[in-house]
Order: sequence, then C-alpha cells, then structure tokens
Amino acid sequence: MALQAVFTYMKAIDKYSQLLADVIAGFDLPKQPANLYESIEYILSLGGKRLRPIMVLMAADVCGGVNEAAKKMALVVELFHNFSLMHDDIMDHADLRRGKPSVHKKWDEATAILGGDALLVKTYQLLMEIEAPFRDDLMHIYNKTALEVCEGQQMDMNFERE
Repeated sequence: MALQAVFTYMKAIDKYSQLLADVIAGFDLPKQPANLYESIEYILSLGGKRLRPIMVLMAADVCGGVNEAAKKMALVVELFHNFSLMHDDIMDHADLRRGKPSVHKKWDEATAILGGDALLVKTYQLLMEIEAPFRDDLMHIYNKTALEVCEGQQMDMNFERE
C-alpha cells in the first residue's frame, strides 16, 4: 500500500514538473541586451528540483484546478528563486551552480546582479498580470516573503563572519 502511494506521488510530481517546464518554456524574454537575457535563460536552463513552483501547481489543483493565474504564480516562485540564487552565488563566491559555472563566473558579477534584479522585476510584472480579487493580499504576502528571504540571507552572511 505504501509503495503504491509513492508511485502515485511520483507520477503526480512528473505531471506537475512537465507542466512547469512548459510554463517556463513559454516565458519569453527580450533578446537585448544579450548578456542580460542570456544570463537569465542560462540560469533557468540549469533546472533543479523546482519543488517550490511544483507545490504551487499542486495546491492550485487541489483548490479547484490549475488555471493561468496558478501557472503565473508558479513561474513567479521559480523566477524569484533563481533571482536569489544569482545573488547568493556572488555572495558565497560559488563557482558552480548545479554542476555548471555560476552566472557571475560565466559572465561577470555585474551581469549576474543585473540578471537577478531583472528576474525580480519580471516577478512583479507577472504578479500584476494576475487578475484576481485577492491580488492585494497576494502582493502583501509576496513582499513579506521576499523581504524575509533577504533578511535570512543577511543573517546567513552574519553567521559566516562570526
């Protein structure tokens, strides 16, 4: 019985993972300036488990179905995560991200900072496209969470210095 539950869960993860891959593939970025947008495409191409946005899609499905707003929210979560990784790699002097050169090593620190910043701006653009009666609540939660991520990163840096 437990083994069947594991297979069912894995099948569901695969379903949402493919849906998320389709959403990310449909995310169009400008072509210029090339370094900026190539760096964003690069980090998004590195993949990862992507459990955070997958959980967004799963929760939406449980609450009535995956609609365009849920897909955008999953993309927001993935873009925000990658924004934080681009900046984190610089702060941690990480040469690699998922076994490949980190953005600041493949390009330079300025490009990685700007790429991360552009990802953050893209999350706000996507959030503003979500037409829902609860968008103000969503923005409040998003801003609170984003600030907490920054605070957590600073605490991590403080801890490493002590």
